[in-house]
Amino acid sequence: MASGIQIAQQIRFGDIDAYGHVNNVVFLQYLEDARVQLTYAELPGGGTFQDLVGNDLFTLVGRHEIEYLAPISFRPTPIFVNIWVTNIGGSSFDFGYTITESDSTVLYAQAATSMVLVSRTTGRPVRLSDAQRTALEAWLGDPVPFKRSTARPSTSISAEGTR
Repeated sequence: MASGIQIAQQIRFGDIDAYGHVNNVVFLQYLEDARVQLTYAELPGGGTFQDLVGNDLFTLVGRHEIEYLAPISFRPTPIFVNIWVTNIGGSSFDFGYTITESDSTVLYAQAATSMVLVSRTTGRPVRLSDAQRTALEAWLGDPVPFKRSTARPSTSISAEGTR
């Protein structure tokens, strides 16, 4: 992580699946909660990123990638989502995450989300303003070090089923 923040997430009994650990879908809910909390966090000059987005625009998830690295069992103590910005584009930006213990001794998952700034009126992407970019830069950090590269070699299957 770099200049992001750490958000505590309480594990709810309902987060646990039939295998006795946090269900994979719930991990995405933990990421969503951290993302919302970050965008409503007070910026150094005052206000929040959501204030900069305003009422005429909104952000949409364009893509998620997640690697599950260790199971999380039910317990009364929270786990932690570390969140930061990994890339700022024209109308999009990416968040990086780790789900860990508070001291990062155990890494349960790492993930990335691409967000797109969109006009509520047109439904089309909108360029990030200078103020929005500056706010996102306050949380800028390194890319998520996924264990498996996101660039997968293409494969094809012939009519006989061989590659």
